[in-house]
Amino acid sequence: MGEGGQDYGRKENSVTKTEAFPAWAKDVKECEEEFKVSSESGLSSEEVEKRRELYGWNELEKHEDQSILKLLLDQLSDTLVRILLAAAVISFILAWFEGEESGGMEITAFVEPLVIFLILIVNAIVGIWQESNAEKALEALKEIQSEQATVVRDGKKVPNLASKELVPGDIVELRVGDKVPADMRVLSLVSSTVRIEQGSLTGESEAVSKTAKAVPENSDIQAKKCMVFAGTTVVNGNCICLVTQIGMKTEIGQVHSQIHEASQSEEDTPLKKKLNEFGDVLTAIIGVICGLVWLINIKYFLSWEMVDGRPTNFAFSFERCTYYFKIAVALAVAAIPEGLPAVITTCLALGTRKMAQKNALVRKLPSVETLGCTTVICSDKTGTLTTNKMAVAKLVAIGNRPGTLRAFDVEGTTYSPFDGKIQDWPPAGHMDNNVQMIAKISAVCNDAGVELSGTHYVANGMPTEAALKVLVEKMGVPESFNTCFSSGSEDILRCSTLWKEIDHRIATLEFDRDRKSMGVVVNTGSGKNSLYVKGAVENVLERSSTIQLVDGSVTELDQNFRDLILGSLHEMSTSALRCLGFAYKEDLPEFAGYNGDEDHPAHQLLLNPSNYSSIESKLVFVGFVGLRDPPRKEVRQAIEDCKTAGIRVMVITGDNKDTAEAICREIGVFGPSESINSRSLTGKEFIHHHDQKNHLRQSGGLLFSRAEPRHKQEIVRLLKEDGEVVAMTGDGVNDAPALKLADIGIAMGIAGTEVAKEASDMVLSDDNFSTIVSAVGEGRSIYNNMKAFIRYMISSNIGEVASIFLTAALGIPEGMIPVQLLWVNLVTDGPPATALGFNPPDKDIMEKPPRRSNDSLITAWILFRYLVIGLYVGIATVGVFIIWYTHSSFLGIDLSGDGHSLVTYSQLANWDKCSSWEGFSASNFTAGAQVFTFDTNPCEYFQTGKMKASTLSLSVLVAIEMFNSLNALSEDSSLLTMPPWVNPWLLLAMSVSFGLHFLILYVPFLAQVFSIVPLSLNEWLLVLAVSFPVILIDEVLKFVGRCTTRLPDSTVERSKHKAD
Repeated sequence: MGEGGQDYGRKENSVTKTEAFPAWAKDVKECEEEFKVSSESGLSSEEVEKRRELYGWNELEKHEDQSILKLLLDQLSDTLVRILLAAAVISFILAWFEGEESGGMEITAFVEPLVIFLILIVNAIVGIWQESNAEKALEALKEIQSEQATVVRDGKKVPNLASKELVPGDIVELRVGDKVPADMRVLSLVSSTVRIEQGSLTGESEAVSKTAKAVPENSDIQAKKCMVFAGTTVVNGNCICLVTQIGMKTEIGQVHSQIHEASQSEEDTPLKKKLNEFGDVLTAIIGVICGLVWLINIKYFLSWEMVDGRPTNFAFSFERCTYYFKIAVALAVAAIPEGLPAVITTCLALGTRKMAQKNALVRKLPSVETLGCTTVICSDKTGTLTTNKMAVAKLVAIGNRPGTLRAFDVEGTTYSPFDGKIQDWPPAGHMDNNVQMIAKISAVCNDAGVELSGTHYVANGMPTEAALKVLVEKMGVPESFNTCFSSGSEDILRCSTLWKEIDHRIATLEFDRDRKSMGVVVNTGSGKNSLYVKGAVENVLERSSTIQLVDGSVTELDQNFRDLILGSLHEMSTSALRCLGFAYKEDLPEFAGYNGDEDHPAHQLLLNPSNYSSIESKLVFVGFVGLRDPPRKEVRQAIEDCKTAGIRVMVITGDNKDTAEAICREIGVFGPSESINSRSLTGKEFIHHHDQKNHLRQSGGLLFSRAEPRHKQEIVRLLKEDGEVVAMTGDGVNDAPALKLADIGIAMGIAGTEVAKEASDMVLSDDNFSTIVSAVGEGRSIYNNMKAFIRYMISSNIGEVASIFLTAALGIPEGMIPVQLLWVNLVTDGPPATALGFNPPDKDIMEKPPRRSNDSLITAWILFRYLVIGLYVGIATVGVFIIWYTHSSFLGIDLSGDGHSLVTYSQLANWDKCSSWEGFSASNFTAGAQVFTFDTNPCEYFQTGKMKASTLSLSVLVAIEMFNSLNALSEDSSLLTMPPWVNPWLLLAMSVSFGLHFLILYVPFLAQVFSIVPLSLNEWLLVLAVSFPVILIDEVLKFVGRCTTRLPDSTVERSKHKAD
């Protein structure tokens, strides 16, 4: 809130009386006395300064942003990141010391630590960028605040005063179009009526009429009819108000605090939690394996003699100790799938593109995966399940004789005149006198309009009046009037325009809350003036004495007919329809000759609103309509899809209970005749419920009406505590805190406020609830594919660990160095892993229940499978290394073409004692264009000479991992039933990976960086022969898995057979 806001916080205890004062429950005089102000003179300048010292400025608080250092440290909280960082630091230090010992720093020695550091930096930048977006919702909230206000101070009106300068007790004048600058008590209405659009704050679907009369102290926010709230808009009338709360103490200030609080409690996504758990396990495994490697090889760097049963004469080799320390670093590099973050980001980014094509715009990448395990969707009603547009649903006209009514259902849910038609409506042009009169009144006694904005039709004015204009277009005009339309007319309201031209409006009797109607005096063109009236059906009916029949004749409105109309009205009202009645009056002697002239006596009558009721008397009643904010056409099917997918739908709305219940029955949240006493509560009833969690655990749909922002937050919080993964939809300011708190916050793109969008994880560009269901299906598919490539990468890393462990355990020279493993993990594994993200989704993906957020990423059986595969990778990579040193041929493949020397396995396992061997020599051999000579030091055969054997090990690892990616196409299905070409992207990715491997093999500079050499054709045949069995091994394991999965079912079948 700035400096003043801080003062306010420090001194709030000294003003508890004013802060706790329920202005809405006190009359105007009491409010003025409490705030020590007069509505005529306002506050004095001196008093304003005193109160500013006490209350501060009227602006929202600015929370301190997290420092870059704090954000950076948060990125290092990931276990995998810490292991990588430690490995990079150790690798860098070892490379530095080795360079100093050898007398020269080679850049190739630093490739590995530099690449790891680069990965960490990129991940940190992405993480910090996402964190810095978290506070944008608070900035958007500030934008909806009013900037200026008209204030009375020192007995004078001060126009355009900066809103931030307001203090409690200020007198403010509000006019049409003004944005309310603070929470205020209405003192008096200047116009006959004042209406405020506050739906974005309270969730109400219509503008609310305000009054100066007090309301009960325990009223909820929607019922505080004498209060106006900061950030809402005046759509009709003007009034004088008293500022009661400013800044963070306003309703919008509380929303601001709730958004900030929710942003502080954001949790990791289910997948992130799984990977963190995996990282913790991995840390323990790496620690154990490193310990084993050191124990196995401790004899090479630490020796001692036993004298009298005690160890003495200890000898320690720092060089050998450092060597095995490097092996430990290699183990860390091998065990961590460094490419995993990049592949996950790529897969999620591809997922966002797919979702964008389905009108779901993802703002935060991890949301894509979280959607897949959504168990509860908490949906706002207005604007999400409904269109947030008023539409006429039913038209009731008078019959052809007294005591009869005609009812017509009206199709359409938007402001488009072409959206739907009136069922059972007479053929075009065949309009009787009664429906003509309804059309006239709807068109002429109306201040709204409809216009085309892009591809959408939008209301210009009151939504209910705009809906009446749309009804007039669907009704059409009498056949005789069709010639009046100009050819090629593009007026979308041409029928309304025609009626207004025929009956010219000359005066308006404004709507007020007492008579609940609006009237217009029109010149019918015959030189005679008439009165058209529309308003609440009961009020219009009460002032009517006659009724118009089909043929235009007028007959007496008796009590029986009144009861019939009121019965029909009650039936429509219980269906959550808002009803408006129509009437007219032709006998207006006091308006004879009146054309709007101020000198006419009738003009004086119109200047005094107290005369309107008498003017609108002895009316002729012609019919009424039922309007509503209709549900979207596709929502009912989407709700059914949610039920099939095992997702519960809860509706949380600020609208009234009856309207919300009717909509919920219509869209299928509740059955048509289902008892919902225990399923439908107001927000206040839920907060005082004795067992909130059990209420939320009920199967099926739930409804919470008259819900305030804090109620929505509490519901989301309790659901999350109960282990549910919650998606929350909304469009208003009042939805923002819950959107921020939910696992997935989903805002409306068209009708949504900027505050809601900034607080959300996903925005629906079509405001369509069914889009959420499609997005959930896409999220499930993406998760399954991510699970496939995570398993693939982890199984590959298990193989690398096994390879290094076996190398250390057997005591043979190091087969693969860390930079080679890093290349495999980052580059070679990357394309196949990414391609697995393109696996086609299962056809029944939305017929399965959502996975639990605590479901294991890797089951015990899958882990066993990959341990077997990993063990084979280790044996194959180490085995091919040993084969090259000890065999001239293998499986009929000649390996002696390069002229290298053969050694025994015993010599290879004790290579470090080479210098003590007598007569040992090694032949020179060629690898591509490179010749390796060992004339001066034959023992180098096990150091620089191992480059060919090391290349074979690396190539076997790459080939096995390519074949293993085919195994990852399906968790249990054989490659015979799910062949590789079901995902052509995977075949392309394998080609790219092999291409990259050939690149580093056959480009001399890259071969030098990675310490490898080119291979001959025979050597490639050996690589393929050793690698291919991984497919056969996994096929056997998959077969066993399928058999054990079906075994319980088979047992049940046999039991049933025996019983029969």
